[in-house]
Amino acid sequence: MRGLLLAALAGDNAAYVAFLTHAGARLRSYYRRRAAAFADDIEDLVQEAMLAIHNQRHTYRSDQPVTPWLYAIARYKLIDALRARASRMSVLVAREPGDEEGADLASPEPAALETRRDLLVLIGTLPDHFRLPIVHVKLEGLSVAEAARLLGMSASAVKIGIHRGLKALSRRVAAEGTAP
Repeated sequence: MRGLLLAALAGDNAAYVAFLTHAGARLRSYYRRRAAAFADDIEDLVQEAMLAIHNQRHTYRSDQPVTPWLYAIARYKLIDALRARASRMSVLVAREPGDEEGADLASPEPAALETRRDLLVLIGTLPDHFRLPIVHVKLEGLSVAEAARLLGMSASAVKIGIHRGLKALSRRVAAEGTAP
């Protein structure tokens, strides 16, 4: 696959089609093994990952193996899907008065859930090269160096992605007056 991707990056369209075909097969297998809860959504996950691979192909370093880079993108897309499903589920969980057993399943403040959902929706509108550094560093608490290693980017590119992404979010919120 590495040879196909390198040829594709050099402009060989046939190699790119072959690379995407092989990548798609690997992603389907990857998601079948790891995402049994998403059995009906595996094709959607594959398509999301393929789009991210296409958009992030410039981040591939030719001196590195392709498979870890490919699986890292797939893992991030799976995490995004799990988070989206968890946020949808947390909105559906309702706590009855006096129901102490369900206390840790639902947020005590519906406004906090709504704010978190709005933030995730807003961040989700960013392109991957802005969104992923923000998610890893600002939300997950990874260091810039860890995020750079996971994303296959330089530390400077991660910092720039965070800065520009937050700036874009700020402009969007200011222009709309409120978050979506």
